[in-house]
Amino acid sequence: MGPVLRWGAGLWQRGQQLELLHRGMGFAALGVVTMMPLLVLVADAIPTEHASFAQWLIDGMGLEGQPAESVRSLFASPGRVLGTTSVLSLVVLWFFGLSFAGSVQTGYEKIWGLPSGPWHKVWRQALWLVLVTLYLDATAQSWNLLGNSNWEESLRFLSTVGTGVLFFWWGPHFLLGGRVPWRSLWWGAVATVLGLIGLRGFSVLVFSPLLVSNAVTYGAAGVLLVVQSWLVGVGFVVYGGALVGERLSRRGVRVDEQGREIPEEVDASPGDGASDE
Repeated sequence: MGPVLRWGAGLWQRGQQLELLHRGMGFAALGVVTMMPLLVLVADAIPTEHASFAQWLIDGMGLEGQPAESVRSLFASPGRVLGTTSVLSLVVLWFFGLSFAGSVQTGYEKIWGLPSGPWHKVWRQALWLVLVTLYLDATAQSWNLLGNSNWEESLRFLSTVGTGVLFFWWGPHFLLGGRVPWRSLWWGAVATVLGLIGLRGFSVLVFSPLLVSNAVTYGAAGVLLVVQSWLVGVGFVVYGGALVGERLSRRGVRVDEQGREIPEEVDASPGDGASDE
């Protein structure tokens, strides 16, 4: 258990250095002001029964019954959103969207110890934002494609897990401009999806009853507080999963700024004779 404990201690220390909880809070704040209106716009452009920000939250949090209705009523979108959206609103939304994508990219760069990417690579952030919006919308729309039978629920779960692993495998590689090899990012993608599954289970046990009690006590503000807390957890898992993958992939190796893996140097302690002449 010695090596496992040392690895876990190093992971905890590295997470504190990166301030994962604070990054998770930033992820939640920018995620709400960015993804909610983007998904509402997409849902208005492609009108379906379940495609909305609320449905994605309900699915991600594993909500049913009254908790699901509380979230659905809070984020109910008005009709004809596209026709009433001004150019200025779209510009502001795009600015927040790029800020959101940039914060995710910065988080990945900090985890892997890479310098900030050049400003002219902002097109990567824009494309990532478009694809993550379509990915989340497709996840919400999966309710329209599959029913509620056991085999359909199993198929939906497997497809969600599979596409999630692929997305969180591709996303860091794309945002980092290929500076980290694919094989080094694999375990981070797996850890992120496993963390999101665990967060969903925690949400069913903790957040679901909290939504009911907060809706009665505090109204819409109480529901929003619970949803925001869950989004903080999502941000923590996204960065934490990437960090777990980074720690696993760097056992004995490290990655330079060009993404090349080189052997990890062993630190010399003051008393090991390394400085003897």
